[in-house]
Amino acid sequence: MVDCSDQTIPQLTFESAGVDDVWMAIPAEARNNELGEAQYYAVLVWNAIIWQFFFLGAVGIIFYASSLFTGILIAILLPITEILAVIIYQEKFHAEKGVSLALSLWAFASYFCGEFELGKKENENAAAAAAEAEEED
Repeated sequence: MVDCSDQTIPQLTFESAGVDDVWMAIPAEARNNELGEAQYYAVLVWNAIIWQFFFLGAVGIIFYASSLFTGILIAILLPITEILAVIIYQEKFHAEKGVSLALSLWAFASYFCGEFELGKKENENAAAAAAEAEEED
């Protein structure tokens, strides 16, 4: 029998997944960061906060719209991230990045074109039903 009286479930989970070593490297990375230790920890904290807001918003979109719509919005973040990385960080724009950008934009445009066509058909059907209802009266 395993005695887990002094360990919590998260500790066991992190240790079993090998994540414990990652947490030990953070102080060393912070000391070696060119912006300074305080800036390093500030970036970590703000990154965690922004990700929490992002996932809270994604869950809200799933609740009020659909998971498909959430997936499409998340998919559009990929080309935005790639474009901003090229502009802000002067990353090189390789062929893989171009293919990824093209496929993401194609998927995003296809979804909205499909939604536009579906909405157009629904409006036409609603107008035809309203005209039928007026003719019957």
